[in-house]
Amino acid sequence: MLYLVGLGLGDAEDITVKGLEAVRRCGRVYLEAYTSLLTVGKEALEEFYGKELILADREMVEQEADSILREADVGDVAFLVVGDPFGATTHSDLVLRAVKLGIPYKVIHNASIMNAVGCCGLQLYNFGETVSIVFWTDTWKPESFFDKIKKNRQNGMHTLCLLDIKVKEQSLENLMKGRKIYEPPRYMSVNQAAEQLLAIIQNRRLQGEEPEITENTICVGLARVGALDQKIASGTLYQMSTVELGGPLHSLIVTGTMHPLELEMLQLFSVDSSSFENNAFQRTN
Repeated sequence: MLYLVGLGLGDAEDITVKGLEAVRRCGRVYLEAYTSLLTVGKEALEEFYGKELILADREMVEQEADSILREADVGDVAFLVVGDPFGATTHSDLVLRAVKLGIPYKVIHNASIMNAVGCCGLQLYNFGETVSIVFWTDTWKPESFFDKIKKNRQNGMHTLCLLDIKVKEQSLENLMKGRKIYEPPRYMSVNQAAEQLLAIIQNRRLQGEEPEITENTICVGLARVGALDQKIASGTLYQMSTVELGGPLHSLIVTGTMHPLELEMLQLFSVDSSSFENNAFQRTN
């Protein structure tokens, strides 16, 4: 049996009872280590679960999935995912491979950023398409995510922006030379995401467009959702470029049309209550 087990968002204790029982039954336990992270490391998880964990990076999951599934037809193997197992398409691929090999599987769900963002007070029913904001480089500055945010906002919907994570990435030079040398991990902050959005707004204005999203659009910055030191801040997009939220992981929400109850909740987390009221009033029902 292949178990896909969600670990939740905080620390070792966020695993469900059902998930923990499954982990303790398994002969091999893999920890997916590239789409997200908990506030504790591998060692803390091993101590709490009572099991040795095998780190599964992107290369292993996407190119060597058969090694994970080896002997899962005669024994139990667990694949642990921060958040919920189906938060990333890669994990659907693992299930499809298992089915083709005749290996039964079971999914044990947990909290994900996709539903935990409700902690800021915005109603989950009012979210549109989720987008990913990637790190720009000197030669690659995509703007496609901006157009999706724009479309959501035109429809009155909020947008959850998942921010880029670079773990075990190679520089172009090392990649071309086949050297297994990896860059230090990088986690995009709300500040960096806001700065890129502000740059796109300026680009669009230079092209003669007045964007749907501006410096004064109300946004929400979230950090370490589900952890004891979770932090939430609401304010304008410009304010999000300077707000201090601490360490990773961060997420950003660009709001759409807000219900008065949503607005009242967001005020609890406002960076500046006076400017918040002035800017938010424009998007209430």
